[in-house]
Amino acid sequence: MSASKYQRLPHAGDTEKTLTEEVVYLAPKPIPTGMAAFSSRELYRTANETYADFVMGRGNFEFMIRWAIGSVVFMKIFFFLVNGILAWGRRDKEPFIPSWMHFETNPYMWGFLGFLAFLYSGTILVSIRKLGSVLPVRFNRERRAVAYVAKRGQRARFVPWEEVIACVSVGETITEYAVIPRFLLKIGLRDATRGDVLWVSVAASSVAQAMSEWEAIRTYMEQGPAALLWPLPEDQQIELGSVEYFYSCRDDYRKYHSWLKYYFGFVVIQFCSGWTIPCYLSSLINKLSRTGFPKDVIEWSKSLPYEQHAKPSAELLAQSASANKAYAEGKTLLQYFGISEVEEDFV
Repeated sequence: MSASKYQRLPHAGDTEKTLTEEVVYLAPKPIPTGMAAFSSRELYRTANETYADFVMGRGNFEFMIRWAIGSVVFMKIFFFLVNGILAWGRRDKEPFIPSWMHFETNPYMWGFLGFLAFLYSGTILVSIRKLGSVLPVRFNRERRAVAYVAKRGQRARFVPWEEVIACVSVGETITEYAVIPRFLLKIGLRDATRGDVLWVSVAASSVAQAMSEWEAIRTYMEQGPAALLWPLPEDQQIELGSVEYFYSCRDDYRKYHSWLKYYFGFVVIQFCSGWTIPCYLSSLINKLSRTGFPKDVIEWSKSLPYEQHAKPSAELLAQSASANKAYAEGKTLLQYFGISEVEEDFV
C-alpha cells in the first residue's frame, strides 16, 4: 500500500511493496479472484455445510520412522556379526554356538538398543505433539465468521468473515547457494477490540496456487462445499511417504535396475527399515484429530437454524457482481483493480 493507505485497514486490491516482498491484498471484502476454487490443502475433505477446517500443514513421518527402525536394526545386525566374530575367536575355549548365544544375551547390548529405540521414539513423539499443537483455522459459513486458536489452551479469536484480511506475497529467500522465490498466502485475523492482527502464513509453489487456495476458502464460505473442485483421478498425485508411493518406487527400481541392484539396493534396505510399516504409521499419525478446540469454539461450530444464518453484506454482493462481470469480459484480478506495477510473478 502507499503511505496514505496506512491510515486505514487494507482493502481488496491494495498493494504493498518492501525491499523483501511485494503484496497484493485479496480481502477484506473477499470478492472473487477469478481463479479456480482448488485447494492443495484438501479443504474439500474437511468441509461440511456448517464449517471447514483449514489445516496449515501435514507432517511426513515416514522417513523419520524408517530411519529410526533402520538404525536400530542396523545396530542389531552389527552386534550380531561382531558377536559371531568374538565367539569364533574363542571357539577353543567354548563351543561356537553357545558362545555366540552368550554374547547375544548380553544385557549391555540390549540396554543400548533399548536406549536407542527410546531416543528415537521420544523424538518422533515430540514431533507428533508439535504437529498436533497447531490447530486448523475454522471457517463457519452459517455464522460467516472465522475461529482461530494460536496454541492449545489459548483464548480463541473470532473474526467476521468479511473482516478477514487476506493477501498473496511474493518474496525471495536468500541462501548461500541461490536466491529462491517465496510465495505465501497470508490470512490476517484482527481483534477489533485491541487492533492486533494474528497472521497465518501458508506456503505455495506459485502465486496462482496461493490465489486458488484463497479462492477455495472464499468459494466455500459463499457457495458451500459442493462448489469446491475435486481433483480428477488422473490428476491426483501420490503423496510422498504413502504406501502407494512406496510401491511406485519399488516398481520403478525393479524396472530400471538389475535384479542384483534391486535386491540389495532396495529390498534389503527397505526390509531392514520396516518395509511399509513407516508408511502406515505416518498415514495414521496424519489422520489423528487436530481439532482439540476449546468449548466455546465447539459450541460456536454447532449448526444453526436456517433463519439464523448470517447473510452477505450488500456491499460485498455488489463488489462481487462487479468483479465477476469484469472476469467475464476477460479481465484478470489485477486488471480489475487497475494494478500494473507488480512483480512479473503476479501477472
